[in-house]
Amino acid sequence: MLKENINDTIAAISTAVGEGGIGIVRLSGKKALSIADKVFFGKDGKKPSGYKTYTTHYGWITGEKKEDIVDEVILTVMLKPRSYTREDIVEINCHGGIVATRAVLERLLANGARLAEPGEFTKRAFLNGRIDLAQAEAVLDIIRAKTDSALKLSVEQLKGGLSKGINKLRSSLLSVLSGLEASIDFPEEGSSGLQPELRKKISASLAYCDQALDNAKSAQVFREGIHAVICGRPNVGKSSLLNALLKKERSIVTPVAGTTRDAIEEIIDIRGIPVRIVDTAGILEPRDLIEKKAVERSGKQIASADLVILVFDASKKLSQEDSGLIKKLVKKNCIAVINKIDLPNRIDRKKLSPVFKRIVDLSAKKNRNIGALEQAIADSVYKGEVFKAEFSLVSNLRHMNALRKAQKLIAEALNSLDNKLPLEFISQDLKEAVSLLDDILGKEFSSELLDRIFRDFCIGK
Repeated sequence: MLKENINDTIAAISTAVGEGGIGIVRLSGKKALSIADKVFFGKDGKKPSGYKTYTTHYGWITGEKKEDIVDEVILTVMLKPRSYTREDIVEINCHGGIVATRAVLERLLANGARLAEPGEFTKRAFLNGRIDLAQAEAVLDIIRAKTDSALKLSVEQLKGGLSKGINKLRSSLLSVLSGLEASIDFPEEGSSGLQPELRKKISASLAYCDQALDNAKSAQVFREGIHAVICGRPNVGKSSLLNALLKKERSIVTPVAGTTRDAIEEIIDIRGIPVRIVDTAGILEPRDLIEKKAVERSGKQIASADLVILVFDASKKLSQEDSGLIKKLVKKNCIAVINKIDLPNRIDRKKLSPVFKRIVDLSAKKNRNIGALEQAIADSVYKGEVFKAEFSLVSNLRHMNALRKAQKLIAEALNSLDNKLPLEFISQDLKEAVSLLDDILGKEFSSELLDRIFRDFCIGK
């Protein structure tokens, strides 16, 4: 059983809390129009229940008495089934701000609406068959998108790009199952002639899973981003480098070594990848308790990083601190940055080349060659390749886990076919694989699964 009663008419504020030019209060359900009739007084004198779908009207939200004006509003009517939830929807555009939007919402609740649960509008869109579960999850991804690439990926998923690929895979497996079931039910007709065709279809299905999962990790980066850490000994230009990447002054830059005492964190868009980049305190032999704590925090940031940007000073020879950091970072995904190339060169690059696959020469202060570092960061994540195929849409961890299990079952089915095991074994593996694909699309679901997916949505979506 679902926790919420889907027969209720629900209402919620759909815009962010705070001051703004416009606030939107959304109402959805079978009583949406009758509730709107009770609280809206249109300048044309008509009631919302008399308006045509997808029309907008000027008027006022009134209190218990019509002469008590709550707010001046624009009201839009969207009749079922051509609405977000496939229910009657009324959206009220009122003045932005906490007081105005709450006052409008309270009038709706006082006249028979229930406050929506988080994500309940989108959940109803799923339950009413307008979108599948993968598309519903894409709505939250769109809201959370940190870069244009992440947004495009999520929009393609909302349009059904992932669902189309999963449905195609599902149809192929069902076709195989149909042939298997016929052979099981009518064994006297034999299955030897069917085997080449079955093998071809199962192999194609396995290839789709392989390709999708190969691309999934890189595609997930567009959604989740990466954790990158700028590190190095004091005064090599780490803070200047962060400022250059951000294209604004975020870190304090001085000639005094050790200015940065604590990690400074920002999120930036690098070639479409959301990068949570951290400028850490310089790694040195601490002179006091504060520096000791700062160095410890830097070490923790480096340990948890997906990518480390190790900065060297081109105008100075490699020091013991540099050598110590190189040894610690041998097994990390790392880019070596030789900074201050505008100064006379004294660094020995020959000692760096055998250790680092990626070395970038730049001047953070003069803003020279920053683009090369951005490209190196992108290359370290997905080798500079832009994913446009349907395979790149598998970026949600839930989808990845389900597809990985389906991949294993399809591979086992293929192995059983090649080893001439009973057809029942093959059929069972493929049925379980289809069930996992159904989980992705929401053809099979539990209330616990829906609660887990929609609990992170805002109340008005």
